[in-house]
Amino acid sequence: MPLMPARRGFLTGAALLAAGSAVRAGAKTILPKAAPISIVPLWPDGPPGGIPAGLAEQEIPRSPTGPADDTAFLHVTRPVLLHCRPTRPNGAAVLIVPGGGYVRVAIGLGGEALLRAFAAAGYSAYLLRYRLPGDSWQAGPDAPLQDAQRALRLIRSRAWVDGFAAERIAVWGGSAGGHLAARLVNAARPVYAAADAVDALPLGVKAALLLYPVNLMTGPFVHAQSRQELLGAAPRADANGYAAEAGVAAGSPPTFLAHALDDGVVPVDNSLSYLAALRRAGVPSELHVVESGGHGFGWAGEDGAPLPWTGLALRFLARHGA
Repeated sequence: MPLMPARRGFLTGAALLAAGSAVRAGAKTILPKAAPISIVPLWPDGPPGGIPAGLAEQEIPRSPTGPADDTAFLHVTRPVLLHCRPTRPNGAAVLIVPGGGYVRVAIGLGGEALLRAFAAAGYSAYLLRYRLPGDSWQAGPDAPLQDAQRALRLIRSRAWVDGFAAERIAVWGGSAGGHLAARLVNAARPVYAAADAVDALPLGVKAALLLYPVNLMTGPFVHAQSRQELLGAAPRADANGYAAEAGVAAGSPPTFLAHALDDGVVPVDNSLSYLAALRRAGVPSELHVVESGGHGFGWAGEDGAPLPWTGLALRFLARHGA
């Protein structure tokens, strides 16, 4: 469970470029945009508790100057999975949980690029559009977790149809999506009542990949927006119970973390603290800290080549059966 020393950013360094070459040998490219993406609704009769009065889902540009198809979702009322099939299946699946500070779900170009890239690496890839905790859902801060748990079970139910082994599922989460992914893989129990036979399926995963994850809910390194959207503006005595690391236990899945020292949005201390929790619990884990890279780096660099974390992550998944 090594804590790797800080080093040059993902875009530079001979050793890292060599790692990037290894990735390109295994996952040669992101699938072209023409690769079909299907939409799978999560809930047979709508989300638990019904849709709050007056709540209307919106799709907005992530940036007023960005590409038209780089979008995010506000006030999600129709949680869904986006699914991309691999051209050469490796027999495994991955659930991708995007971020957005719990105020939006940033699907956009980055999320779809991850979806297509994991598919190009052989995974049956699913991207989750989940409900947001500040939208007055009956479940409050557990509304996103309800969607994530349902998504994992729904993916498992599709194993035979989509062509992967039901036990070979991994989870990727970034930023606030990393917080949700961690809560998902560490949850001791379901947080919703069964809706149908799908909800009899187990919630375990083979491995978790957490990039620049929101973790801490108190202290100087908290991501204020995520904490406020999840728990409200007022102090809460139970806030630490909502930290991503709060549920880490001996049964937590092997976990890969990557973070940049110059992340000005979610401080690297979130990953350092999460790694410490994993080590205390004896969970197989590794953390890759780089000098530069900022917040929100994706699968590929500006030149379109996969960043070195991707090769490290794919090897980690393979070692742990995903």
